Amino acid sequence: RSSDWANDGGIFRPVQLLVTPKTFVEGVDIEAVPDLDGGSADLTISARCKNTSERAWAGSAFFRIVDEETGLSVPTNSEPVKLAIKAGGSQVLTIKASLNKAKLWHFDSPSLYRLEFSITSGHEAHQFDTTFGVRKFEIKDGAFHLNGERVRLMGVERMGGSHPQFGMAEPEEWIDHDHRDLKHLNCVFTRVHWPQDKRVLDYCDRHGILMQTEVPAWGPDTFQGMGAQPDPDIMDNALEQLREMIARDRNHPSVVVWGLCNEIGGQGPPAYQFAKRILEEAKRLDPGRLCSYASHSLRSTPERDVAGLMDFIETNQYFGSWQPGAADDVAKHLDELHAAFPGKPIVISEYGYCACTPDRPEGDEHRINILRTHDAMIRSKDFVGGAIFFCYNDYRTHVGDRGVGALQQRVHGVVDVYGVQKASYPILREELSPVESLTVENQLNKFRLLLRTRSDVPRYHLRDYTLRAVFYGQGEIPVELLEVEMPEIGPGTEAKLDVAFTQSEAPLHVQFDLLRPTGFSAYLLDWKP
Repeated sequence: RSSDWANDGGIFRPVQLLVTPKTFVEGVDIEAVPDLDGGSADLTISARCKNTSERAWAGSAFFRIVDEETGLSVPTNSEPVKLAIKAGGSQVLTIKASLNKAKLWHFDSPSLYRLEFSITSGHEAHQFDTTFGVRKFEIKDGAFHLNGERVRLMGVERMGGSHPQFGMAEPEEWIDHDHRDLKHLNCVFTRVHWPQDKRVLDYCDRHGILMQTEVPAWGPDTFQGMGAQPDPDIMDNALEQLREMIARDRNHPSVVVWGLCNEIGGQGPPAYQFAKRILEEAKRLDPGRLCSYASHSLRSTPERDVAGLMDFIETNQYFGSWQPGAADDVAKHLDELHAAFPGKPIVISEYGYCACTPDRPEGDEHRINILRTHDAMIRSKDFVGGAIFFCYNDYRTHVGDRGVGALQQRVHGVVDVYGVQKASYPILREELSPVESLTVENQLNKFRLLLRTRSDVPRYHLRDYTLRAVFYGQGEIPVELLEVEMPEIGPGTEAKLDVAFTQSEAPLHVQFDLLRPTGFSAYLLDWKP
């Protein structure tokens, strides 16, 4: 009951029955660390092999790596390795290799590789496949860096299981629908409240969304009545969920943060020890990945919160919504956190608007106001590493204050539970765009565009972007399409782009669409004379 999301039961994710030989590859972990200067990547492949037969097994192990984009094998410096497993035993085989001219994974260029790991004894063989990416997400000088570039990230969270027809048993088409929306909204960084359907992570891998996936430990009531330490049963349950999450999801390049818990009251002794123990275990299992927890207990004495142990600080702030206050309080809160935790990036892990109590009036205009005013405060603080708006969708929850039955929900999103967009949807898309402005000068059917990128949040380089221009003539007919390859544009800079149509008639309007390398739109301007 300690949850605020859809509480559906049953088997609601795809299930497969795997038939294997008696000796098989149970799973493969791969760690890919890029050399950002040399262009190569060091690979550490750890394969868990199991022999369930009554006889000892002897054979060899080998692998190949395939570029997912081209389907071609990628050369590595690897050779087959001898492998022996006793009857009824298991073994972890670790192989080191290198990848030359590695393609880096980035939310704008989500390059993937497929590892095909095989064992064979001559008469019996088994193969295990997994995808991975080569990327480096780290904290340097108090800021996030992706593949060596300082980035400041923005996004929005989606609450899965919220469509009344599907619930948690979401078909792939609906998962894709929602995440296409996230990409259209310019979301490059998201978090979730619980480990996701594997198809969600696959989408983020292939289309480019950085992800914080999370142990579903939520709420300060979780630790009511406990002493200085959390009860063993809840501690063991959380550790087991963490281990399962890391074991299943560690190969996904989109997963850049392990979320350890959410709004647990991190200044209380049992909650503090709970998060500390989970952090220690996460670092033991996967020392190279960042860890954090979304705190709502940082508004006073923040230095006492367990957030200070994390790699970076996450704060859920709802000034003007779940808590009293306004945009000025956001700025004050962020300054206090920076003073308490100097040198650590701060991420606003949740902010938004919910008319969830009688004193908060319904109306999407309040959500729009929160977006614009809070974002202005967030952008004014250079130490802010990111912000995640809550929420993409109105979401189903058994503690919802609106609706009944399958429609019991919290009204918190820029779309409703059926995915219908509200007026706040295009505002969120605009706020999350890396483009600050796009202005147009024209002479007849020749246009000069001045594009300016944001210098604050979000902040990242625009590489391999394309400007698509569509000329609409009489009768609202699109009669000419031009595409202009854009130069690389850094944060806080301007670029001039020239577009010349061949039409003799004057346009009714021209649609200018800035496209990411993945094909998703980052900014759209419909120009009219």
